[in-house]
Amino acid sequence: ATCGHGCKYGECMGPNKCKCFPGFTGKTCNQDLNECGLKPRPCEHRCMNTHGSYKCYCLNGYMLMPDGTCASSRTCAMVNCQYGCEEVKGQVQCLCPSGGLQLGPNGRTCTDIDECSTGKAVCSYNRRCVNTFGSFYCKCQLGYELKYTSGRYNCADVNECVTNTHRCNLHAECLNTQGSFQCKCKQGYRGSGFDCA
Repeated sequence: ATCGHGCKYGECMGPNKCKCFPGFTGKTCNQDLNECGLKPRPCEHRCMNTHGSYKCYCLNGYMLMPDGTCASSRTCAMVNCQYGCEEVKGQVQCLCPSGGLQLGPNGRTCTDIDECSTGKAVCSYNRRCVNTFGSFYCKCQLGYELKYTSGRYNCADVNECVTNTHRCNLHAECLNTQGSFQCKCKQGYRGSGFDCA
């Protein structure tokens, strides 16, 4: 079976029919599934959607159990954690629902880690890092778009001259370049290519 547009987070099961991996949806399995919006709800108290998955956390005064449920805890209530807590060797520790969050200086609230500026995030060539609260994702560089070619997704150059997204003057020629374009005034005209006289 072949899937002309490919299956980004899934596998091709029939002509243009994708079977998505858990946590993904869409015709080409390119969209993150928001598990927090599912019925029945996956978490007892609160839910945080992540790329391809989700994390459960508890209200203040409750402790997150290994099975994802929340148990009432007097110690948690006393510590006043933003996202619930866990007890490790009799010590109460506040939790953050994602690896992209860290406990703040007060030890109770969670702050975002900017993976893009700390260098924790590694995006492949032609992609740039975009930070989100608790995570990050890799996006095509400006002048490139995500295209399915030779069995995989790649960032391909956008030909601004063909898509007519250039800003060349009416009396200029558009020349496509990798990730950008250039404008050159036609014969008999002078200027930058954006302005020709």
